[in-house]
Amino acid sequence: MKINKGHILLAGAGVAAVIVAFSSCATLPKGAVAVDHFDKDRYLGTWYEIARFDFRFEKNLDHVTATYSLNDDKSIRVDNKGYDTVQKKWKESIGKAKFVGSDYEGRLKVSFFGPFYAGYNVIAIDKDYKYAMVAGNNLKYLWLLSREPTMPATYITRYLKQAKNLGYDVSKLVWTNQAR
Repeated sequence: MKINKGHILLAGAGVAAVIVAFSSCATLPKGAVAVDHFDKDRYLGTWYEIARFDFRFEKNLDHVTATYSLNDDKSIRVDNKGYDTVQKKWKESIGKAKFVGSDYEGRLKVSFFGPFYAGYNVIAIDKDYKYAMVAGNNLKYLWLLSREPTMPATYITRYLKQAKNLGYDVSKLVWTNQAR
């Protein structure tokens, strides 16, 4: 039986497309719920990172900010900046976020690397859109964000309690230095 190389390539491309599609799905950690009645326009702008779980893309970064703005295609431009305390230089990463489902739910997926998306889920936010907690796809990713370089202790306590109840090990949070 002769095997057609074109069919093998086509099948391989199909498998690759399925893998990319599934890797592009943004999920929530078990038990977490994204903010409902989310107001995208109020969320846009600059946020200061107060705390995070450390991972390689943010290793050794302080003075971290994330600035969100609307792209022409209605996706959200993500501009992350931080100062690398080891290399003694500023780093910047530009990405794109898209809503997963409704624009009125704080469930998004974000990509900094082409077609590969990860979960970006706003799971807590105050009524004035000044303080937020964001979860990734699983319990390995968590951020506390503020419109100011600091966050009041009442919000930190509230968000840490919520994160613990979801199963996060909050003792592993890295507290971002925002002092200038």
